Amino acid sequence: MYVMRRWATRNARLLEAIYLVLAKAFHAFDPLWGWVGFHRLETSFAALEAWCKGALFDCNMCGRCVLSVTGMTCPMNCPKGIRNGPCGGVRANGHCEVRPDMPCVWVEAWSGATRMRHGMRIQELQEPCDFSTQGTSAWLRLSAENLARRAAGAQGVPAERQGMAAE
Repeated sequence: MYVMRRWATRNARLLEAIYLVLAKAFHAFDPLWGWVGFHRLETSFAALEAWCKGALFDCNMCGRCVLSVTGMTCPMNCPKGIRNGPCGGVRANGHCEVRPDMPCVWVEAWSGATRMRHGMRIQELQEPCDFSTQGTSAWLRLSAENLARRAAGAQGVPAERQGMAAE
């Protein structure tokens, strides 16, 4: 899996562009996903997402994807489970202190972020992983949050109270 993860890191700029196009297309259908029902779509979307992200990014499907922020590198591959790295345990050769045979996830993340147009977002503080969302579709969750945000905006809720989590 290191091979694909490293490919994704080296091609982070291309993958960022593809991600932005796919995200816009996917979120254009937010009202449809809401109409069909997020609960009805969850199983199939999570399976498709796990297959795609697993193959490309060695993703662990935490349910709160930050690939677009972390240089197209899944931070949940860090043996310490750190979402705001690096942990400080990087060996001189750039490998992990816990698993010496593995390149440090955060060294790779920073490398990928430097290639991305919006790479400085890696400096944004990420929320800790909520393990209750593990194995679920991050894309559907974002769609539900987008719809809720739009509904709140339509009802005159002040902008500062509309600040739901967004990728």
